[in-house]
Amino acid sequence: MAAPWDPLQHLVDLRARPRRRIIGLLSGTSADGTDAALCELEGAGETTRLVGCTFVTTPFERPLRERIFRLAQADASELTDLDVVLGEAFAEAALEVCVAAGVPIGEVDLIGSHGQTAVHHPRSAGRLGATLQIGEAAVIAERTGCPVVSDFRVRDVAAGGEGAPLVPLVDHLLFRKPGVRRALQNIGGIANVTLVGDSLADLVAFDNAPGNMPLDAVARAASGGAEAFDAGGRRAARGTIDAALLAELHTHPYLAQKLPKSTGRETFGKDFVYPLLSRYGDRLDDLLATLTRFVAEAIARSYKEALPSPPDEVYVSGGGALNPTLMGHLTSLLAPVPVSTSASLGVDPEAKEAIAFAVLANETLFGHPGNVPSVTGARGPRVLGKLSF
Repeated sequence: MAAPWDPLQHLVDLRARPRRRIIGLLSGTSADGTDAALCELEGAGETTRLVGCTFVTTPFERPLRERIFRLAQADASELTDLDVVLGEAFAEAALEVCVAAGVPIGEVDLIGSHGQTAVHHPRSAGRLGATLQIGEAAVIAERTGCPVVSDFRVRDVAAGGEGAPLVPLVDHLLFRKPGVRRALQNIGGIANVTLVGDSLADLVAFDNAPGNMPLDAVARAASGGAEAFDAGGRRAARGTIDAALLAELHTHPYLAQKLPKSTGRETFGKDFVYPLLSRYGDRLDDLLATLTRFVAEAIARSYKEALPSPPDEVYVSGGGALNPTLMGHLTSLLAPVPVSTSASLGVDPEAKEAIAFAVLANETLFGHPGNVPSVTGARGPRVLGKLSF
């Protein structure tokens, strides 16, 4: 009779391997689909090394996206159903990235799933301090046969932190360069920056602007729902920036908020963009042009007001890196500091956050903290995540 499977011994065995295959899964605030990165990782902590990566995005069908956008109004029944539906979608994305990589799912060691944020109430906004990510990990584990690390944010929140941003530790582990101050600027649904120096003590990170979330909403409205985002920044490029609105947007209280801080759909979602859509109903390209400029200016403003020193280099990731209009604004505003995408560092701009959750799952596997208390405001370093076998 075969000995019963010992999940704890399995984790010990994984730590002993010189190289591990870990899938990172993420659906961001833009809710356009599931990003899956199959990473080959060596080491842990300061010795972490990304050896290889295969990345795929599995788009959500429009009805599912609309359900996600209505999460703020969801009752317990809808939230429960959507938790399982997204778990199935995340599991499917894990299987698809394995096909793309030519790696059987049985050879994957671990999955790190951030899930889809349903609610994020940071303490910096005067709230209780609560966060909820859905996309049931038990479903992912059942469909793939892989152990899953999920719910990364809640341990940091329980320790008094914001629960975000969590990618900064990964920015430090993968992208630091001695003697160089690098700004890793992500522009997803929300924009966030990490200033990486020689040591973890030098790290500064925070959510620094709205990102694609309001831009996507305007693009959807302008196209009658046919366009999920402003492809190539073309609508923004042909619109005219409204100087009065731009000045008004800069009075948003989040921009002046002190660190640590994080934000999300509750701040820059429908309550932010719907009144603007009503005001600019017949000038949506102008609205998109103005919001695109605002995102770039808010990012540049945060560098001057919240970073201890200017960066030597800026690397942009996320969907915003693929928007030439936004990148053009950012490049001119930050000159003479060079601005490029994370592709210059060998990382697909769209893959970076999914890679981050593979790395964070690896840190959890080794019992290493996944938060940076100076960034999140937590009382101390904490091992993040919950394990589903």
